[in-house]
Amino acid sequence: MKTMLIDGREVTFNGEDNVLQVIRAAGIDLPTFCYHSELSVYGACRMCIVEINGKGIQAACHTPPEADMDVKTNTARLRKIRKMALELLLANHDRDCTTCDRNGTCKLQELYQRFGVRDIRFGHRDLKSPIDDSSAALVRDPNKCILCGDCVRTCREVQGIGVLDFAHRGSKMTVSPAFNRDLDTVECVNCGQCAVVCPTGALVVKSEVAKAWNAIHDPETTVIVQVAPAVRVSLGEEFGLEAGRSVIGQLSTALKQMGIDKVFDTSFAADLTVMEESSEFLGRFQRGEKLPQFTSCCPAWVKYVEQYHPDVIGHLSSCRSPQQMFGSLAKKFYAQDLGVDPNKLFVMSIMPCTAKKFEAGRAEFTTAGQPDVDVVITTQELARMIRESGIDFAQLEPTSLDMPFGFTTGAGVIFGVTGGVSEAVLRHAYEQVTKKDLSQVVFKQVRGYEGVKRAVVDLDGTTVRIGVVHGLANAGQLLKAIKDGTEELDLIEVMACPGGCVGGAGQPITNQMTQATHTRGQGLYKEDQLLQMHKSQQNPMVNSFYERWLEGPGSEGAHEALHTTYGSRRRVQDDSLELTHQPKASVDVQVCVGTSCYLKGSVDLLKNLKLQMTKGDLEDEVKLRAAFCCQQCAEGPMVIVGETVLNKVTPQRLPDVVGEIKDQVKRQRLGR
Repeated sequence: MKTMLIDGREVTFNGEDNVLQVIRAAGIDLPTFCYHSELSVYGACRMCIVEINGKGIQAACHTPPEADMDVKTNTARLRKIRKMALELLLANHDRDCTTCDRNGTCKLQELYQRFGVRDIRFGHRDLKSPIDDSSAALVRDPNKCILCGDCVRTCREVQGIGVLDFAHRGSKMTVSPAFNRDLDTVECVNCGQCAVVCPTGALVVKSEVAKAWNAIHDPETTVIVQVAPAVRVSLGEEFGLEAGRSVIGQLSTALKQMGIDKVFDTSFAADLTVMEESSEFLGRFQRGEKLPQFTSCCPAWVKYVEQYHPDVIGHLSSCRSPQQMFGSLAKKFYAQDLGVDPNKLFVMSIMPCTAKKFEAGRAEFTTAGQPDVDVVITTQELARMIRESGIDFAQLEPTSLDMPFGFTTGAGVIFGVTGGVSEAVLRHAYEQVTKKDLSQVVFKQVRGYEGVKRAVVDLDGTTVRIGVVHGLANAGQLLKAIKDGTEELDLIEVMACPGGCVGGAGQPITNQMTQATHTRGQGLYKEDQLLQMHKSQQNPMVNSFYERWLEGPGSEGAHEALHTTYGSRRRVQDDSLELTHQPKASVDVQVCVGTSCYLKGSVDLLKNLKLQMTKGDLEDEVKLRAAFCCQQCAEGPMVIVGETVLNKVTPQRLPDVVGEIKDQVKRQRLGR
């Protein structure tokens, strides 16, 4: 243990990465915008500045702790600098706080009130940038961005994608997707983790509250709600209750008071998912094909695979997510039981996840041309609706969920935490393989919050290798290891959000997100313990549905209602373009399809070149392929023929490219 002085008080420290951690451990709330312990240190906001004897003013987040340091956190000079920094931020910030989604949870708002900033000496923002609401999940408002970089680092470091980055320099600097494109046109997977860390509302969840209210108030529409397992252990935080406490009973009461006709549990559909996914996995495992099998419950993960790893789409489970299984059953079968036209049955999902909004709009998930899930409301949005209704949530008496979709087992409930899907599948697979009753249902091997967990599970002589991953950057690393042949697994569960659905971007905002996520996860495990049934195959309602509608797990009827297919989202696909890949071709031709060249028409150029190669009988001589990226964006579209670089290849310059290819082919022939 070492010691330092903080504001004249001796403080011990041991192992902290920086002075900021030591100060906060000492009980001093040193302000920050850009510091997150899970991310790399950026040090741009300068709010955590301190005075260190002998070193002057330093950013505490950047400064390693040393023994006998004398640190001051609250001097007149530091207060002046912090207030100046806040004034400068506010001068460039859209200060229309009353209509901002983050009003009351905004870090900038909190700090200017804390430091008593009342007068802004530097005027107002004089340029209004357009708001990007193109995404199904998020809204990006550049006018509220304070350039803290939290979203940039989260997207790159936690999710391994890098959709957002800094653009321009000096006073013109912004954070945006490449070329300031809209979010729905770039590789965003809609996970929303950027909105979780954004301190000011520059990135927020896209609200669909108005759509939900319109359906509730329509007397000709029957509205049913499904509630995801992770919501029950987080919604209470919005009303002053502790994280991890299950409020599913109070939630049921609130929804019915708001005018919902039926309240159901997505955990029921999770039980169905277990039955279908286990059946699919055991079939693949016994045949030794398409392994490892990846889970498909997380829509952000599925879109990530479609964009970056379409070669492993066949390894995804074909099961729909629990949300979409529920919607399919509701529209295809339950509407008949209610005697309601499926077009008049409105399915509302309460989800912890922003990517579920995107998932609900996918063309694959429709019945008779209508979406199976009509609207997705996050935990945050639901809290607003409850407040708008004037309901005192904390004082509500609990009521039960409705039947038949309100009955669940513990296996369905733990779907909301990382490792939960794997554990639920193992509880079913064990009994399927061994034909024995599983009395000890807890599989500790797959529990925990490491980014990548590996477990070997013995199913009475049958060994199954399990992988559990949360965070898409971790998933990308594991995929690379599998493709390199350094990792061999049979079943892999992937969730995009840290900690699983309990850490979804639609969950309540908190300054202690990691701690809250873990507490919520423990709440789900506790709920599992308290339920009478812990295995999906024990759910009598699930078994009844199979008998009535679905014929049995893995049946043709189940596949039609509960399964789906996915496809590549790559810009250039070999199956549609049929590029030439002759192994003995003499001339290599590359066309850049990086973002800049792509926007300038390089894919059409690639197609036209393919056509010219066919017409000129050059296919056997030319290896034509797409390249990403040639890093000469200003000179695009760009074509490289052998070692010759051709810039700004417009359609008018296509004959020049073909001529160069023919010349190089001719030279190669003469040299043979």
